[in-house]
Amino acid sequence: MTTVAVIGAGVIGLSWARLFAEHGLTVRVTDPRPDLAEVVPGGVIVASSVAEAVRDADFVQENGPENLEFKKSLFAELVKEAPRHALLLSSSSAIPSTAFTEGIDGERVLIGHPFNPPHVIPLVEVVPGRQTSEESVAKAVGFYRSLGRTPVVERKEIPGFVGNRLQAALSREAAYLVEQGVVTPEDLDAVVTNSLGIRWATVGPFLGAHLGGGPGGYRHLAEHIGKSMRGLALGTPSQDPERLIKAVEDAYGSSTYSALAETRDRKQLAVLTALEEN
Repeated sequence: MTTVAVIGAGVIGLSWARLFAEHGLTVRVTDPRPDLAEVVPGGVIVASSVAEAVRDADFVQENGPENLEFKKSLFAELVKEAPRHALLLSSSSAIPSTAFTEGIDGERVLIGHPFNPPHVIPLVEVVPGRQTSEESVAKAVGFYRSLGRTPVVERKEIPGFVGNRLQAALSREAAYLVEQGVVTPEDLDAVVTNSLGIRWATVGPFLGAHLGGGPGGYRHLAEHIGKSMRGLALGTPSQDPERLIKAVEDAYGSSTYSALAETRDRKQLAVLTALEEN
């Protein structure tokens, strides 16, 4: 049976552990948090150390802090302690694997970046580093596909990868619009969920734009509406986010995290189910 070691039991790590366990894999989780045994999903094994977690692992999914020095130290240990055949995957949100594999054998190290929560959202960004072998890339793609995920291989390392860079661009303008009093956080969310969110969830930005150009396609859009959009100056949000934080807390702070997350997951699963049926 395939064994997966999950290093780090925060929100992402616990979600990965749940997904792995749901697919019948043997899952070992390690984290220094004192309540680890209480928070791991049922059927998951608690390991007392990194070495114990990865001892018989076929795959390792790292979910530690977004800190370069931490990852350098941890992956040096993983290369030493995990079996030679084990694939070493990082959930890093922004740091490419080349940055934390200097001085170690990085042939089987690469990014497997999910979108939160990974047991619901299908995307996994598979990003090889300079040392990563093609065999390791293919193995990672096969592994994530076996879990019902949608792995996308990105062939050039860039901080933040693709998904988070797109998210950051939209989030910057969203923050600016709220700070400028153009719209409230609730209404901005309504704009996205009732327009762009629906369109992009079904066809993505490029196919959406291609269709937006009518029979002339993307070329027509770029040569006509695109000209006016290219001249649109986007805003820069304040370096002091306190006003924005308060606005979001006023909008959503009366509900608990668990209640909001449950609603999010239920709605996202409904969208995914509808997409699968079509």
